[in-house]
Amino acid sequence: MVRFKHRYLLCELVSDDPRCRLSLDDRVLSSLVRDTIARVHGTFGAAACSIGFAVRYLNAYTGIVLLRCRKEFYQLVWSALPFITYLENKGHRYPCFFNTLHVGVCKVETFHKLLTAVTHMPGTIRTCQKFLIQYNRRQLLILLQNCTDEGEREAIQKSVTRSCLLEKEEESGEEAAEAME
Repeated sequence: MVRFKHRYLLCELVSDDPRCRLSLDDRVLSSLVRDTIARVHGTFGAAACSIGFAVRYLNAYTGIVLLRCRKEFYQLVWSALPFITYLENKGHRYPCFFNTLHVGVCKVETFHKLLTAVTHMPGTIRTCQKFLIQYNRRQLLILLQNCTDEGEREAIQKSVTRSCLLEKEEESGEEAAEAME
């Protein structure tokens, strides 16, 4: 049996229009990326990237997208992302672009080429998740530093604390359910 290796691209969909992110759907995003690959790299690129390509994670609120593709062709997907300039969904067209946050790569020869753009390059979903947690923490610190007044800072801290408490309640509820079984 042959094991197919995949690489993951962690991206952020950036748009001025908040309706753009709320209208995100994994099928729409997948077809948009496939169409862009076909437009940029032609028939070969479309065929090479269609096997094993999937949108593994999509958060419509933050615009975070995790794309999976075959190891041999991740550079084709990665190089096509800057050519996505709009998102079309349900008859609406929203201007946007992809900001690549993290690329799961293990090749040594591409390491030197990518060093200027990406600083961390392992190749699993788990490492992408770890990177995303660190990225969110950095973004939160930047957000707190850019607060103009104390009320805004307290509102952000309260929101973060509330979301942490909700996660702990969900975890304790799951543990209690497992203990009862």
